[in-house]
Amino acid sequence: ILHGKEILRKKTEEGSISRKKRKKMRLYTFIDKEQQECIGVGSELDKNVIYPIGQFGLAYRDMNDLIMHAPEADLEFLKKVSHAEAQGVNISDVKLCAPIPEPNQDVICLGVNYKDHEEESVKYDKGAFTRTEGYPIYFAKRVNYAIGTGDVIPAYENMAEKLDYEAEMALIIGKTGKNIAKEEVFDHIFGYTIMNDTSARDVQLRYKQWFYGKSMDGFAPMGPCIVTKDEFDEPPVMKIRCYVNGELRQSSSTDLLIFGIEHAITELSAGMTLKAGSIISMGTPAGVGMGMEPPVYLKKGDVVRCEVEGIGILENTIG
Repeated sequence: ILHGKEILRKKTEEGSISRKKRKKMRLYTFIDKEQQECIGVGSELDKNVIYPIGQFGLAYRDMNDLIMHAPEADLEFLKKVSHAEAQGVNISDVKLCAPIPEPNQDVICLGVNYKDHEEESVKYDKGAFTRTEGYPIYFAKRVNYAIGTGDVIPAYENMAEKLDYEAEMALIIGKTGKNIAKEEVFDHIFGYTIMNDTSARDVQLRYKQWFYGKSMDGFAPMGPCIVTKDEFDEPPVMKIRCYVNGELRQSSSTDLLIFGIEHAITELSAGMTLKAGSIISMGTPAGVGMGMEPPVYLKKGDVVRCEVEGIGILENTIG
């Protein structure tokens, strides 16, 4: 077993690694047995093991700090560590958090960004969900604290009667940029995670803006990890599914996005600086509760399981 100092000495021995030879890695935020929030890299030898990065002399205070400030040498070192045997903790012995529990800015979301979801949404409420032809719907989602897999999504029974789920692939910006050219988009991406864009539909549509009905505390489950962009296609093609109490509700693929990653990042960055650590959630496919006939909304005790191929499973209970 390699120990921290020994591995750390080796991290600069090899030169830069070409994209074709790079290995993706899974990065976690978790609470350890001492109730300390830690960052870890998932072992690729045992998917149930996480290596806390502090043991390797990497003193990043949280995931935002790592994304914003880690040099390429540290990231390449962690990728090597993830494929080596080191001292780790079992996932079952720690509390997984959202990979970025406290985003530095509101999450940017794309609305009705799959054709089938657009159709079911317009059928539900044409006035609220019709977009301008040729343009995406962007909205902000306030996230004071993102909950992780295994956490409870509040039902807000005193405020909302139409609680809904939206399984989504979200990307994390890795390099701050403005006026990002299409051919440079993926140079600015750090990795990908899963987000459940939880929505109180009655609150969402009660106001002219969607902000409140999508921004209640607990409405941004994320996780279980960030998977770095390496070895994903550009753009990535990932199957996306959502189950409620074991029943398959959503099943699609990210290659069916109306407006893809390149469009969103080039358009957004033309008017705003996209900072490292920013999260952009790319939208949900058809199959949400609002789109069922009649609509079927979440209730206390329901279990929502979101899956994105290559990333993992995000599962939460309504409570």
